[in-house]
Parts: sequence; C-alpha cells; structure tokens
Amino acid sequence: MQMGTRTRSFSASNSSMFFFLFFFSLLSSNCHCAEVYEISPSHPLPQGQTLVSPAHIFELGFFSPNNSADKYVGIWHKNISPRKVLWVANREKPLAAADTSASLTVSSNGNLKLVDGKQKSVWSTNVTSQVSSSNTSSVTALLLDNGNLVVNDHLGAELWKSFDYPSDTVLPNMVLRYDKSGKGNFLISWKSENDPSPGRFLLGLAPQTPSQEFIWINNGSNDSHSIPYWRSGPWDRSSFIGVPEMDHRYINGFKVDDNLKQGTQDFTYSIYDKPVAYIYISPEGIVKLIFSKNDGKWYVHWQEPKNPCDIYGACGPFGVCKASASPICKCLKGFVPKSSDEWSKGNWTQGCVRQTKLFCERQTIKSVSSRGKDDDGFWKMVKLKLPDSHEFITAFDAEATSNDCKLRCLNNCSCLAYAFVSNIGCLVWSKDLIDIQQFFSFGADLYIRQSRSELGEGKPIKLIVSLTAIGFVSILAAIVFGFHRRRANQKRHIKQNFESTGMMKRSRDGLREYIGKHDPSELQIYDFECILIATDNFSVSNKLGQGGFGPVYKGMLQDRKEIAVKRLSSSSGQGIEEFKNEMLLISNLQHKNLVRITGCCVKEDEKLLIYEYMPNKSLDTFLFDTRKRAVLDWATRYNIIQGVARGLLYLHHDSNVKVIHRDLKASNILLDEKMNPKISDFGLARIVEGTHSLENTQKVVGTRGYMSPEYAMGGMFSEKSDVYSFGVLVLEIISSQKNTSFSLYDQQLGFLAYAWNLWNEGRGLELVDEILGDLYSSSEVLKCVHIGLLCVQDNAVDRPTMADIALMLSSDTDGPQPKLPIFTIQNSVYHPQSHSENTNSSKNKASITMIVGR
Repeated sequence: MQMGTRTRSFSASNSSMFFFLFFFSLLSSNCHCAEVYEISPSHPLPQGQTLVSPAHIFELGFFSPNNSADKYVGIWHKNISPRKVLWVANREKPLAAADTSASLTVSSNGNLKLVDGKQKSVWSTNVTSQVSSSNTSSVTALLLDNGNLVVNDHLGAELWKSFDYPSDTVLPNMVLRYDKSGKGNFLISWKSENDPSPGRFLLGLAPQTPSQEFIWINNGSNDSHSIPYWRSGPWDRSSFIGVPEMDHRYINGFKVDDNLKQGTQDFTYSIYDKPVAYIYISPEGIVKLIFSKNDGKWYVHWQEPKNPCDIYGACGPFGVCKASASPICKCLKGFVPKSSDEWSKGNWTQGCVRQTKLFCERQTIKSVSSRGKDDDGFWKMVKLKLPDSHEFITAFDAEATSNDCKLRCLNNCSCLAYAFVSNIGCLVWSKDLIDIQQFFSFGADLYIRQSRSELGEGKPIKLIVSLTAIGFVSILAAIVFGFHRRRANQKRHIKQNFESTGMMKRSRDGLREYIGKHDPSELQIYDFECILIATDNFSVSNKLGQGGFGPVYKGMLQDRKEIAVKRLSSSSGQGIEEFKNEMLLISNLQHKNLVRITGCCVKEDEKLLIYEYMPNKSLDTFLFDTRKRAVLDWATRYNIIQGVARGLLYLHHDSNVKVIHRDLKASNILLDEKMNPKISDFGLARIVEGTHSLENTQKVVGTRGYMSPEYAMGGMFSEKSDVYSFGVLVLEIISSQKNTSFSLYDQQLGFLAYAWNLWNEGRGLELVDEILGDLYSSSEVLKCVHIGLLCVQDNAVDRPTMADIALMLSSDTDGPQPKLPIFTIQNSVYHPQSHSENTNSSKNKASITMIVGR
C-alpha cells in the first residue's frame, strides 16, 4: 500500500482475492479518502474532497446551501449538525451548480485562488506576496484547529488568514477590530438561509471609548453605519452594560481592548466551559451565541435583540424602555411626549421633550450668588443600559470620584447627563439621550440634569429666610428638645403596650425566654401618625400584598426613604406571636440574605412592623406569573437559589442562636432592586438549643406543600424541616411550577414524584421552565435538581444539612442518589407502586389535616 502526499489511497497485491477483500474492508472503514490536510500548487482541492484541520475539528469544502443552484467554498465544524457554515470565500461570486471542475488552488504568485472549470479566477486572496517565483511551489494553505484558514510561505510565515476577513461569524479567539482610520473587520449577515451573499445587517465595534457593539442595517458600505438597529451599551471591562446575559459566571473570557494611543479597538472571546462555540449575525439581524454540548448538536446560549426594548431607540429621545412594563415606554422625569397623539397610539419613536427649561439655558450670565440656589440638579436612575453617544472624560486621573464627574457636567451647560461607572470612569452626554433601557438586576446608574423645580427643590420659604439667627437657633433648640421628650414618651408607651398584652412574660418556650431578655425600645420607634402619612392612610394603592397575619403596605418617609409596613391583624392572637418574633428576632440577625427590620410602632390595637422596602416584591409574583416569569433567566434563578441557601446556612449554623424558620416558601423570599433574595416572615420561626436536633410543638403551623413529613404528621421540627422546604422551593424555581397546584394531565402524580421520575430516568432537564428555552447551564440545572430531590426525602436523616448544600452549590461535589419521596401534600396524591414484579403490592397513601394553615 502506498500513500500519496497528504491524500490517503492504497494499492494491494492481486495475488490473492481473499487478501484483497480483507484489506479493502479494513481501509474502507478507516480511510478518509476525500480528506486532505493542505493545499499547494501541486495539490489543489477539487470538488469531492475537503480540507480538514489536524484534529478533525473544522472542515473546508464546496457546498450548496439547502441544495440551492449556486455553489460556494466554506468552512464548518466537521462533526456537528445541523451544519453551520462559518466562513464563505466566494460569497459574492457563486459557482454554477453544474460546474463540477472548479477547484481551490495556490496560484503562481502565492495567492489562494478559486477557479472555475475553465480555470478562470472566481475569488482570490489578492495578497501582494514577497515570495519569489522559485519558492511559490512551497506556499501552502492550511486549516487550523481554531477554524482559521491560513496561507504560509516556504519559511512558514503567514501571508494571509481568513480570521482577518470574517463572513457572518466570529469564532473563539478571533478578533473583531476597529481602528482610527475607519477600517475594521465586521460581520455581515447572509441575505437569507439559502444565500450567503452580504445581507441587510452588520455587526461590529463602534468608534467610541469605551467601545460598544452595534448591529447596523447595512447600507452597502463598511465605513459608514447610518442606521443603528441594536446596541450593547459600553464595555465596562468585564461585560457590555446592556447585555444582562453576558454574566462572567457563565460566559468567561470576553474581552475588549481599547488602545487609545494606537486608536484600535479589539473584541475577542474564549468560552472556557464551552470551547466549541461561535457568535454570528443571522439574516434577520439577531446576534446569537451558539455552543455544543459535545453531543453533536447546537444550542443557543443567548441572543440579542430579544424583546422590543432591545431595538435601538424604541422609545425615542429622552424616553426609557422597560420590557416588563405596560406600556413599555415612558418619558424621563421632567420630560413629556413630543406628540401625545402618537404616544397614545404606541408610536414612541419621536420620544420626549423637556417640560421645564434648565437654569443654564435661561441664563446668559450667571452670578455666583444666584447659581448656588437656582442652578440645575440631577435625577438618579438605576439599572440602565446607558444612552448612546457618550463622551469619555480622559482628563480625570485614577483618583477621580463621582462628585468630580458631577461638577464637570454641572459646569458645562451642554452636558445633559453623567454616569460614573467604577470600572470605566466618567461618562457624560451632550446629545439627546436615546436608547435607554431599564433592567431588573443589571446595568448602571445615570444622573440626568433637571431644573430645581422638577426636582422639587424650590426657593426657601420666605418666612424662614426672614428669621434672625437668634430666632432660628431658638426654634431649632425647641425642636430638638421636643423630639427627645416625645421619643422618651414613645418608649414608655410601647413598653406599657408590651406589658399590658403580656408580651414580656417569661415562659418555658425558649423563644419567649430569649425575647424576655431584650428591651424592645432598642428598635427604632415610629410615630403612628408618621406611618399613616407615609402609607397614605394605608391606601389600597400602596398595598403590596397580604401575609398570613395581615397586609403589607409600601410607604415613603419624609426623608424619601421607602419602607414596607406590615400591619398585624388586631383580631389574630397568632399575630401577637409573630410581632414578638419578627421585632426582636430579626433585629438580632444580620445577613445580606435576610430581610432587615428597621423598627416598629404600637398604638392601642395597632401593631406595625417596619422593614426595608424590596422593590421587586416576592419571588412568587414572578415565578408563578406566566408573563413575568420571563424576567427570571437562569442566572437570576441560580443566584436566588444560592442566596436562599446562604441565608438558611446563617440561620442554622452561623448566627448567635440556631433559628428554624418553619415557613420557607416562594412568597416569603423577597427580591431587592438587583433581584437578590432575602428571607422574610419570621413570625413562625423558633430558636432551638444548639445541642438539640429535634423539637416538638403541639401546634402545627405552616404552608401546605412545604412542610416536611415529620413536622406535618407529628409536629417534630428541626433544621431538616427547613431543608425540606428549601428542596421544594428549589424545584419550583427550576420549573416555575407551584407544588400545590401541579397537575400532569389525568395522572395522579404529585410534583415531587414527577420531578424524581424525570431525574431517575435521566430526563432531569425536562423539569426546566420552557420559557428559558436553551438559555441555561445544564450542569447547574442538574446539580440543583439533584440537591432539591435530596432535600425532600421522607426521612430527615437522609437529607443534607445546609452546610452540605452550600458545598454542593459551590463545587462539583456530588451527593448520594436521592430516594423517591412518597409523602406528598398536594392537590393530587401520588400512589407509588412497587417496582418489583409483584404488581399486587399494596399502595401507600399519605394525607394530613393541618391545625393552622397559612
């Protein structure tokens, strides 16, 4: 057998037909007769053969998209389907399908060239080569394992590479560049799925510092982009402010290099946990990150744009877009719609105009005395994709602060807004603020210039101005004296209320004994009239929800601090117990994943608890809402699971006393402005001695579906009771299914049993909420399903501790195989059957009667 140059072939002796057939069968199964590893002048690439990379990762050859009438030369991943062509040589000059004699070769001048059947050049690298005519025979074209097609001279020096001339795709470690000369390499979409010629959309870096990625509607010139379609927001050295999915936990290796001296901007990426991946711009103008799970298939990791707010300028100048709001557009503070008629019709592209002129616009000459009291101020907005057309202030040094940035903007009348981003520095805007988007848990802060009247900061009251210095000091002293006296009266009053209701009596209950050691006056004492004003007399419009022992209202104090007020029901005896627990227990527990209580108020039958305000309310308002649950991407859900685990770990192990929550559920997980979770509602919590593993209560209280078997049936609770509730919550977060209302067609299959069956059959990913599509980490989902099922095992001894769970969440540590949860409290009761051959085995049925439900 004899091998040709890089091409596998064979010849065998004809002395024996048996050996001929034997060798033929071996070679036909292992030989890649149509594969070559280099192209040279003496060995062109004809149709029917492919150029492959050394490790057989990538392949180059002739193709016709979807069996069209045209033929092209392209590169694709070799063993993954469906085939995605990543680079096309002759995308503007296709070959005729009937031309079967075309080939890709190295020409006499050292260029890689595509020639048709008549040896006429169709496409060429067009590189001015310094290779002498005597050495052109040594020029070769190779396909590397990173997908880069390179042409090397006789010394191995690189003459040309396909990475410098991308089509619609950028591969890991490939560079997208823009330089000060206006040149760059951009991605241009295909015209259609059947036509690789340049299409309508173009993706690349914009000439700004810090850089932004743009999708433009292609106007036929790479040097001019007049119609922006989508924008990433500025690069903050770790991600683009405007792409929430670009989270460093899942998409490592993104990098933008802004070289101010050389005037170049380079974008690269390398996804460490998904080495087989690519980013491309589709014919519809959607940029997608695609990866393979090493199963021979492709999956979408993230894509932009994905909602109407992602489209450039959806709400016009000085408008802000929020995808979860209705309507999605609103004007910035101090602005009104430019056209009320168009705005009411849902046509927001004309945007908004300023309602009140800025002070600096009304003054031609400003004196120092007038400026201090009348000059403009700034209105802060949070979690934004910052507007387009920013200016980067390079004059600031590393010690510059947000206040320096503010003064820079305030001293320039043309400055309309500023932002100080920690990883970037000072950005200012002097053009119309356009393409602003507000997120739930991502983005940056923006300070928008406003007149004092819009900020509610009018001129001082004339009476105060006219007061003499002595009179002012006297009044101030009287106010301070009155405040302290009133405060002392409040403290005495609340103590009397506690004593009159018997709330300070000692008891055998460890919790009451603990509370009895604390002085409730240590907490902030609020005046009842103050709370009435803050909540607008407990207006229905301020009602946030209804807890087990009373409603919760939003309020705003006079210092503009937002609060949440729980108004405990006067007719509920259990409400008094909750008041004791939450007021004195939470005030002594300090953790970022526990809700913080700021004070209380007691007046006659009114018992109020004051908390920090959580703008995104509770987890259940998103998780079980068919419209809002789309906000919970996998990164957010995983962060919530981790946060709740940390909070429980603190309660069980790290706080001064061991606390069992006893009512962990989705409605008791509050979400802050960044969608970080905080455990709330400690009305049923119990303190247990550190040496006691199990406690008993005569009154079973809790929520159906979250209570562990030993607690629901026998009143026995421990930290493993919270672990059980945590397991149910984890499975709900993954699936967006409420455990107590789960149904599977006509099957009598409970939520936990259904989840366990999927896991046991190797189909755990089917539990994932369908709204996530493929935009999740399969390894993290499976880890969480595993943890959830370990937590809901019937026997408390089998369940992990929160310390075990925290370790599993933060590492690759695996737990044991979970056992089938037979005990369930749901609308449909599961009747498990033995998995043995004896089909007549008895069926177990579990049900309970709860003494107190919530």
